Parts: sequence; C-alpha cells; structure tokens
Amino acid sequence: MALKFSHFPNSLSSTSSPFLSLTFPTCTRFSRVASSASQMDNQRPRFTEFSYASPPIKDLMVHLISTVESKMESMLLPCTLPQDVQYFENQSGTAHASLYIRSGTSSSPIDFILGSWLHCELPTGGALSITSLSSYMNTSTDAPHLVIEFIQSSPTSLVLIIDLPPRKDLVLYPDYLNKFYQETELDKQRQLLDKITEVQPYVSPSLYIRSVFSPTAIVFRLDSETERLEQILRDDVSCAAKEVLGIWLELCVLGEKGEVRDDEKAHLKKRDSVFKSKSIETDIGSALPRMFGQETADRVLGVLQALL
Repeated sequence: MALKFSHFPNSLSSTSSPFLSLTFPTCTRFSRVASSASQMDNQRPRFTEFSYASPPIKDLMVHLISTVESKMESMLLPCTLPQDVQYFENQSGTAHASLYIRSGTSSSPIDFILGSWLHCELPTGGALSITSLSSYMNTSTDAPHLVIEFIQSSPTSLVLIIDLPPRKDLVLYPDYLNKFYQETELDKQRQLLDKITEVQPYVSPSLYIRSVFSPTAIVFRLDSETERLEQILRDDVSCAAKEVLGIWLELCVLGEKGEVRDDEKAHLKKRDSVFKSKSIETDIGSALPRMFGQETADRVLGVLQALL
C-alpha cells in the first residue's frame, strides 16, 4: 500500500487540475546524446536520499531500509528498475517520485519489498509528501505483510500508518491472531502513541484500505507545530516503527516457518494477488496520469503490474 493517492485533496481529482495537462519526457528523448543521458542519471535523486521528507522521517526511513537490507541481504535480489522508473517527475517540476523494488530470492519468504516517496506541489499552495516502505510475503509462509507510511500535507500535519496486514481471517484462525498479534504485544506500540496529546485516530476515506488493517494497526493523525511534530516523530514514532519492524523481521522473515499446505498456498496466492493489484489500483492507478502524464503512468504501472 504505497503512495496513498486516495489521501490527496479533492482539488487533485478535479477535471480542472493542472496535473491533467502535464507530460514527462521519456528516456528515449535523452538517448540522442549519451553524455547528456549519463549526466541526467547522475543528477537523479536516489531513493534513499528521501529528498523531500522531513529530517526525522528521512532519518527513520534510512534506518529502516538499512536494517531490512542488512538482515535480509541473502534473501533479496538487487534492484533492477529502469532509471526512469526509479525516479520520475513531471515536465513542470511540480511533482517528483521515486520507486525502489527488490524481489525475494527463490528460497526467501519475501515476494518483494517496495519503497517509494512522492512530493507534489498542490494547486492550492503547499505540498504533499508521501514516504513508504512495504513488504509482500510469498506463499512459502502465511506471515503478515508489512506497511510503514508517512503522508505529510504540511509541516504541522501528518498521517502515520504502521501495520502488519494479516493474510488469514482472524476470526477463523485465532491461533494466527495469537501468534502474530497477541503474543508479540504489537498493540502496545499503538497504545503508547495513542497517549500523546497531539496524536489522534485517523480514519482512511478508503473502505478497502480500512478493511485490510490488522486490529493492532497504528493509523494516526499528528497535528502540532513543526518543532513539536518533529520531536514526536524522533522520540515516539521512530521507536514504534523500529519495534514493529523488528518483530516482523524476527518472527515473520527470520523465524521458524510453519508448514503451509498446498490448498492454503492456493488461497494465499489468490488473496495476495487481489491485495497487491487492488492496492496498486486504489493507490496509484488513477492519480499517476493526472500528475505525471499517461506515458509515465503506463511505464511505472507496467513495472508494478509485472510483479503481480
């Protein structure tokens, strides 16, 4: 569930939005001069630079990514995305985005990890920045996926999502609920953040997104002056995110795997396919053409859909 475009202000979905007419020159336009292409690639922002994230979000994301890569080094293939998918922008320079994808090896429980950041100047003034890290499991395990996301609409307002979305019905499989959510005390992180005055519950406008959250999901809105908001991010949110990531790595990725029967694998494969395709459709499909042009949207969506 990366790049939650469903959280955009209504002005971005209006037919009068200026993003509708924006286009992005493809890499073939730059291939006429090899040196120009090389120079452009060197100037592209790297994913791990998190160019538009606030300092505490950037520091946290760098830590999370480095932790995932160091713990899962033998489980992940290198990122092979084309340069014009790793980073892309619109022609006017008002919207920028970066994607980072690493697929799992054949022996890994990971299907792929997906990182992304997006920065968009709003027609009404200000800017929207979205930073996320997600991991999707494969059918060798029934362990939950991972979602960490920051949606910041101003220096004083931010929506936070940290969750391990379940892959089995928690009513039909109480042992699953107990193993991944009860015994790990995941809810303690949500409870700690809930005690902070500036932190309020956030209800996503998307019924689909709300339906895939776990009972321990951290889904909050933070509203405060910039200095206080950044303090909460550094002192409290960072701690919660690192704790959830640590639990996911040790239990879901590196821990002992239970046997998954063939009939269960078929169900997981079907459910995961719907989950991933619906997430891409809901979060990215409708907004990319308006923000970056159809050509860029088709290029990026084609890469993402190939993972399904």
